[in-house]
Amino acid sequence: MSDIEKIESETLQRIAAAGDIAALEDVRVASLGKKGVISERMKELGKMSPEERKAAGAALNLLKDKIAAAIDAKKQRLEDAELDRRLATEKVDVTLPVAPSPKGRIHPVTQVSEEIVAIFSAMGFDVAEGPDIEDDFHNFTALNFPPDHPAREMHDTFFFRPRADGSRMLLRTHTSPVQIRAMMTKKPPIRIIIPGRTFRCDSDQTHTPMFHQVEGLVIDRETHMGHLKGTLEAFCKAFFEVDSVRTRFRPHFFPFTEPSAEMDIGYERVGNEIRIGQGEAWMEILGSGMVHTNVLRNCGLDPDEYQGFAFGMGIDRLAMLKYGIPDLRDFFAADARWLEHYGFDPLDIPNLATGLSR
Repeated sequence: MSDIEKIESETLQRIAAAGDIAALEDVRVASLGKKGVISERMKELGKMSPEERKAAGAALNLLKDKIAAAIDAKKQRLEDAELDRRLATEKVDVTLPVAPSPKGRIHPVTQVSEEIVAIFSAMGFDVAEGPDIEDDFHNFTALNFPPDHPAREMHDTFFFRPRADGSRMLLRTHTSPVQIRAMMTKKPPIRIIIPGRTFRCDSDQTHTPMFHQVEGLVIDRETHMGHLKGTLEAFCKAFFEVDSVRTRFRPHFFPFTEPSAEMDIGYERVGNEIRIGQGEAWMEILGSGMVHTNVLRNCGLDPDEYQGFAFGMGIDRLAMLKYGIPDLRDFFAADARWLEHYGFDPLDIPNLATGLSR
């Protein structure tokens, strides 16, 4: 057997014995690499006579082609075998859902906002919105706040830097500016609720610098405190999902309503649970009153022709009360564990037909 035949035989045996791509690559380098056995034989051609060089060169090139073809064929067989192995072991059941259960939860503030909207929408209220950044007129002046009212001070309100004319924009302290915008742009009758973010310089267990509020406004030719009381009592029964609720209205003062009243609801505490609609204790829940005649005039409405009522309540505090959440600051902590505990199923959309909080 010649030297070339021996190289061919040994190399083909090693190719056949290679069990994986890495072993096959070692055979290729050992035979066809820069320092491989065939490459080394090619370097010896220069020492031969022309006749010997021609014969040996042709034989080595033929050997090189055979070895390369054998390596390519073996590589294809190894890759096919690896693919068959993976297809047999790596199975996916495409009949199963990608996510067996939803991971997202609805935040209690969003849930309660949607509950409130569902209740008042059934009463015929529209939902209105307005900007978070307001001017002094819409936030204070049009609402009958006197120039020296404490709410106009820096310790109560977030003001922006003065503009060239000396006026200052501010973060709205309530959603009442939307009431002003509605009365100035719409012709009565008006029946709206205004959920949204509000801002005040305050922070403790039951107050945060940014919180959520909802206000309601009704303007018509014949509106009185009886309508206000009936609307709010109907809301409380629907929101707390009780058959009856005890209420009382205490005289109060708000610059934008006259007469003004705070509404209390009856409750009792059983352990750590607060039960609405029973018991002898009272809890203040919202402020309300008849729209002040000065506010009507500031909006271009004749108080001899139109009158109405307004009310406002904190959405965050309603959520705390209804769902037993002890600390308002946790609402804004972005804690996924807290949301998993207090959050709601995204598919349980609040409605009066099937229940607000299933």
